[in-house]
Amino acid sequence: MPASIDGEGKEQLVMHLAYLDAGSGSLIVQAVVGGVAGAAVAAKLYWRRLVARFRRQPTTTPDRAGTPMAISDTGIRAEPGSFRDPANRVFHAGAAVLRGLDERAAEDWQTLAGTAFFPALLTQGKVCGTEAVEPSAVPSIDGVPWAAALRHERIPFVSHPYEWSFGMLRDAALLHLEILRAALPDGFTTKDGSAYNLQWRGAEPVFIDVGSFEPVRDGEPWAGYRQFCQTLLYPLLIQAHLGLDFQPWLRSRVDGIEPDQMRRLFGGARRLRPGVLTHVHLHGAMQDRNAAASTTEVRAQLRAAGYSRDLTLATVRGVEKLVRRLDGRVSGSHWVDYQRTCGYSGRDRDVKERFVEESVAAGGAPELVLDLGANDGRYARIAARHADYVVAVEQDPAVVDEIYRQLRADRERRILPLVMDLADPSPGGGWRGVERAGFAARARADVVLALAVVHHLAIGRNLPLPELVDWLVGLCAPGGRLVVEFVHPEDPMARRLLANKPDGLFPDYRREAFDRLLTARCRIEGQVDLPSGTRTLYRAVVGG
Repeated sequence: MPASIDGEGKEQLVMHLAYLDAGSGSLIVQAVVGGVAGAAVAAKLYWRRLVARFRRQPTTTPDRAGTPMAISDTGIRAEPGSFRDPANRVFHAGAAVLRGLDERAAEDWQTLAGTAFFPALLTQGKVCGTEAVEPSAVPSIDGVPWAAALRHERIPFVSHPYEWSFGMLRDAALLHLEILRAALPDGFTTKDGSAYNLQWRGAEPVFIDVGSFEPVRDGEPWAGYRQFCQTLLYPLLIQAHLGLDFQPWLRSRVDGIEPDQMRRLFGGARRLRPGVLTHVHLHGAMQDRNAAASTTEVRAQLRAAGYSRDLTLATVRGVEKLVRRLDGRVSGSHWVDYQRTCGYSGRDRDVKERFVEESVAAGGAPELVLDLGANDGRYARIAARHADYVVAVEQDPAVVDEIYRQLRADRERRILPLVMDLADPSPGGGWRGVERAGFAARARADVVLALAVVHHLAIGRNLPLPELVDWLVGLCAPGGRLVVEFVHPEDPMARRLLANKPDGLFPDYRREAFDRLLTARCRIEGQVDLPSGTRTLYRAVVGG
């Protein structure tokens, strides 16, 4: 059971309120965000603090360290990123996703399942499919069985927020706020606000952390506000107000961007831009001023000052209104017009599309297709005619955003667009480098499309051709197919890339060398030269 203490008002305070400490300043700033009534609560809070300043007793907080996990040899593996909440642990058993709940979490689940809002969210697909199963299905921790267990819908491909476009991050933030807004009137909140609690069914966001729901304790602000700011709101502000891609900022720290860092970016007149003064500068100031105060103490003070659930709702509505106003779209990207500027003839394109479609369908319907260097998503859409799911990876965030908006308008649930530099793919991150799995660990595809990408990586990014072929093969599941395009050195695009390099730097970049490398690792099942005569397409079976 989680540790607890007796708080003011004789309530039991559960100590696993958030995966990331809510932050005393983050709790206080919500009173101000809540409007006029919130400002009155904040004023009363500080008056009470002034009166009690010299008679306040020191408080202690129990240790929240997680219990080491003992996993039996049953083929069930623990989800590396689920350790932050000891009351809810997630496990994988084959294709099943299971969650173990301790006694308190099991009680919360029973209450949650009986609400009006939660079944409605399930029906609408806004929360991942969830059903109760026998607790014995989930491995125990130190021999203590779980009080209850859940089985969740499996998301086809897990992605990370720094792999999303602006539109994707914005829509994920709006879904999180919509769910919280629906939960509060029914007596529930979410105990954290992380962007990692959301995933995608194609271009449709879905909330996956059912264990994050807990009953509202009257008089307490949203514990997840700080996480929401650091992993969702702040990245959106950086791109909308500064025109900077947010992805590198999120990739650098699993807990997101601190208010301190944001304040340095938004000095001078920038602090007057929408959302900055309150959610960045005031937030940061409150964090600094209340750094010595425990969140337990601040919650008690806010309750005493009259903080209410209505103020939390006002805060959520205010943040939602702000997020809807933010726009991070950019124009002028070369890759947005790739199909018009790439130099393919009509005959080249027809042959290429036919070869790709035949290759994807050759071994029956693949479960997962990776389209590397997806450009405008043309070939991802072709692959989706035959595959269960397609992940379309493109380096340019503006291109991915455009693909996403089109897929979203089409209600496409089988194509997931992601932002990623293939020469610097997402590594493992978080605790011990495995809390958030790297791209290679997540990608075991039945078909990998590498169309018009090898020359950009081998010549443009100086990647050794043998290592590049090894990497592409490694993304395929055993028996999977690699559909790869080799652009000959005499091709206009290859010549343009080579013109920027010293003579003789790539002596092995030749079709014959590529043939040998591919044949040594795969069985070449088919190939075709495009009518232009300077590009060759291969279909190769890995381990065949």
